[in-house]
Amino acid sequence: MDPTTAAQVAQSSTDMSIIGLFWHADVVVKLVMMMLISASVWSWSIIFSKMGRLRRVFSKAEKFEEIFWSGGSLEELFDKIGNLPEDPMTAVFVAAMREWRRSAGRANPTDPTIRVRLGQRLDRVMNITVARELELLESQLGFLASTGSVAPFVGLFGTVWGIMASFHAIGASKDTSLASVAPGISEALFATALGLVAAIPAVIAYNKLSGDIERFALKLETFAGEFGAILSRQLDERI
Repeated sequence: MDPTTAAQVAQSSTDMSIIGLFWHADVVVKLVMMMLISASVWSWSIIFSKMGRLRRVFSKAEKFEEIFWSGGSLEELFDKIGNLPEDPMTAVFVAAMREWRRSAGRANPTDPTIRVRLGQRLDRVMNITVARELELLESQLGFLASTGSVAPFVGLFGTVWGIMASFHAIGASKDTSLASVAPGISEALFATALGLVAAIPAVIAYNKLSGDIERFALKLETFAGEFGAILSRQLDERI
């Protein structure tokens, strides 16, 4: 058969679609592709979950602040919420009020040492609650950061391995035509493309979610400071 005809037949018989590139790839390259696809799918599930969670906590925090600053009784608000806070800001309020009820009733408001210790306990309780709630919000963000930094290199490894396998096959067949070289190179480069597809959304989402969590952390810390001042004033009024 004429070499030109053979090259045309080989080129036409090669499936250059995404699925075709996957199925014709080397075993190691396939494993790399599967890892990157799995990482991308898991990253997107984390992204949608965290975005929805942050949207809800911001909304609930705004509603709680409206009720909190409306001038109503804090005791009644605490009794209404109970021990089942639905968002981080409510959890900070519940933790502080629980410690307030447990300690303020037994504290001697005229003793400055006891008042200082009570204020320190309230601050510590709220700080611990803020840290715990932020830790829950930040969970799984590390996977996004790892995917964003590691996925391109994993894809590059698949590309290098695929190119090595392609050159080995070319050397064995002694066919250096473009029709025989192009499919193997395409399969190898597809791994790098998948690495970028997995990494780019993960990096963008990580930066966005981290910024939103930092804003919410500042919101919680501000609320904890203001609430601590309110409780301190109420203790002063008992003197």
